[in-house]
Order: sequence, then C-alpha cells, then structure tokens
Amino acid sequence: MEVSYSDPQEKLIADCKRGNRQAQFKLYKLYSKAMYNTALRIVSDADEAADVLQEAFIDAFKRLESFRQESTFGLWMKQIVVNKSLSALRKRKVVFESISDDQPLALEDDDDDEDVAFKVEKVKIAINQLADGYRVVLTLYLLEGYDHEEIAHILRISENTSRSQFLRAKRKLLEILKN
Repeated sequence: MEVSYSDPQEKLIADCKRGNRQAQFKLYKLYSKAMYNTALRIVSDADEAADVLQEAFIDAFKRLESFRQESTFGLWMKQIVVNKSLSALRKRKVVFESISDDQPLALEDDDDDEDVAFKVEKVKIAINQLADGYRVVLTLYLLEGYDHEEIAHILRISENTSRSQFLRAKRKLLEILKN
C-alpha cells in the first residue's frame, strides 16, 4: 500500500511542475532559510552553505516531476540538502574514524549530572569547532533527527562508526563547552 501525504504546499508544487516561476520563487522563499540552516550545520561555512542551497534548489526544481508526495516537500527538500551538503564535505575529503565491529563501544553517558545552562550561541560556536566528521554525525543525529542506521546509510559508514562518532563528538563538545 502506497502512502501519500497531504502537503500544505500542494497547489504551489503543482504550479511549479507547470513551470510557474513565481510559484518556484514562493516555494524557495518558504523553505530557503530552514534549508540554508541545515546546510550550514553540516558544512559549517556560510558561503559553502549558500552554494549548497542553490545547487539543492536547482536540483529539486529539475527533479520536481519525480516528487511523488510520498513525503512532504520539506522532507524531500531536506534530503536533497543533506545529500548536497555531504557531497560538499566529501570534496573536502572529510574522514570518518572507523572502529572495528568487534571493538566494544562504551555507551555510557559522561554527563556528571551538572545542570549547566549553555547559551545557544555558545553551543553553536562549540559545534563549529568540532572536526567535520564529528560535527556531521552530531548534527544529523541531534539536530536533523536521523537515527544511526540512517546516518550509516547516508554517510556510507557502519552503524558502530556512527555511534562512536556521535559519542566522541558529544564528549568533545562537552569538553569545549566546559573550557
């Protein structure tokens, strides 16, 4: 059974499919800020995020006929942005540290039950200080809502590598924030 979603932008999308430039501009205006922020969290460079955003929308508008409403336009667009962002990182030769599957993975939290209220801006700055591999996994897991299986598939790494990158990123982030 095929599931189809009701998208609040259904009419706008239909107009875009017919080549209506004003509808494309409206759709761009509706989603560009959120998609830019997604790209920025992954690539961690404003100019590169802007490039990713433009490439993603060009690609989306070219492939709009293939959009089958199996999800909302926003989710479909976000997937394109994430993939374009990761492609940009691959061009930079980002390395994800792999661990062997037989190596035990410590899953305990290192939280000292400290109720430290970090300001949002301080956390953003700290996240941007993380190595690309750590930042990408942390962003996809915490901010974009992907699980480790999905991250492993997207990044072409093992689930254990995704988990270890996330745990290391979390530890490093806490270390940065405490200093």
